[in-house]
Amino acid sequence: MENMKIGDIVECTVTGIVDYGIFVKISDTYSGLIHKSEISYSYVVSPLDYVSMHERIRAEILNIDETKKHMILSIKNIRFHIDDEEKYLMHETKHGFKTLKSKLSSWEKEKLKEIENNN
Repeated sequence: MENMKIGDIVECTVTGIVDYGIFVKISDTYSGLIHKSEISYSYVVSPLDYVSMHERIRAEILNIDETKKHMILSIKNIRFHIDDEEKYLMHETKHGFKTLKSKLSSWEKEKLKEIENNN
């Protein structure tokens, strides 16, 4: 763990989930925070939609405070789940994009009808 640097991907354990982010334990020496803005490119209603307490995840190091032994981390650019291969970074809620996918076809048909009716 001594050779960790900005840009590295580290495994960590979720130790706290609050409105503004996720606290993690990286090692016996280092702790970290994944701010809400570093969870997803989409609006994050709740970090609970992405992780659970005590879950092992991967995170990318954005900043290291050697004095406080604290890191600022991100999960929005990586596949962060370790144990559940079905979960991905782009999985925006517990239901992912499945709701949108199921509606897309009907929305396309409605829009095509609207365009045809306007011509």
